[in-house]
Amino acid sequence: MQFLGPPTAPPPPGPFGTPPAARPTGLPPGLPPPPGQPGPSAQAGQPGREPHSVLPPAPPGKAALGVYARFGAEGGSIPRGLVWRVFADQPEASTGAFPLVAESSEPAPVFFLNPGGYIVHVTYGFATAAQRVQMGPVSRRQAFEVPAGALRLAADVDDKPIPAQKLTFDIFEGSFLQGRTSSQPYYRGAAAGDVVLLPEGTYHVVSTYGDANAVVRADVIVQPGKLTDATVHHRAAQISLKLVKVAHGEAQADTQWTVITPGGDTIKESIGAFPTLVLSEGDYSVIARKDGKNFSRDIKVEAGKNQEVEVLAK
Repeated sequence: MQFLGPPTAPPPPGPFGTPPAARPTGLPPGLPPPPGQPGPSAQAGQPGREPHSVLPPAPPGKAALGVYARFGAEGGSIPRGLVWRVFADQPEASTGAFPLVAESSEPAPVFFLNPGGYIVHVTYGFATAAQRVQMGPVSRRQAFEVPAGALRLAADVDDKPIPAQKLTFDIFEGSFLQGRTSSQPYYRGAAAGDVVLLPEGTYHVVSTYGDANAVVRADVIVQPGKLTDATVHHRAAQISLKLVKVAHGEAQADTQWTVITPGGDTIKESIGAFPTLVLSEGDYSVIARKDGKNFSRDIKVEAGKNQEVEVLAK
């Protein structure tokens, strides 16, 4: 099970940068952190005890700021997977950027800061929160509400799980069923079984099985502090193609293949002796080209019924 945060986007340059019908269950406290990130501290996530009930003494001229995050106003503290950044609340005159003062990947860090104004930014996967904090001579602690949950996706055909290596998922903000969804993916290329941390809300999932036309769309709801498991049901089958001179004969090498719909739309093209593809259920025509000649056959694809299709070179 893999933890997924923002896949390629770098950390935001400042606090004002733009960060990158399912069954909810309790979010496991042991949700794996990103690679190389430490686990929870002794304080974070302990039942019945909020972090920073006692703050360490600050060096002279500074004050301690203890921060932690929780799943909404009534949620428990988030034990891991957090990235904290502290910025000065005034931009530099020369660059216009907000200077980075401190950062940490501890679940509940303590920052020792000079008196003044700061903006504290925290990320948890794709979910973020930011607050302006004014530091004086007295140390303080600050809670951050990050209304985030997790989404774990899978898919099946005829109640049989589809292997993860044959699936990809793109996640969009909004509801496809209500006609309100973003045009660009919020997260592209999630794999089956990955845990994607997202802000609470409704998301539209596009599941692709294979690399042809086996595509299914579904809406899912992510709730704060919950792990939502969603399984997408495909109606498709795996088809293997071969051009033969006689029935059950040897497949002919260097064959050009085209799969089209009854209406003439091209679904897939490939070259090879024995290509394999996944097609949504329905009727198709398979065309094989070899030595300047075309050979064809009509086929019917039924969900969950994988088949080998022979096209006779006659």
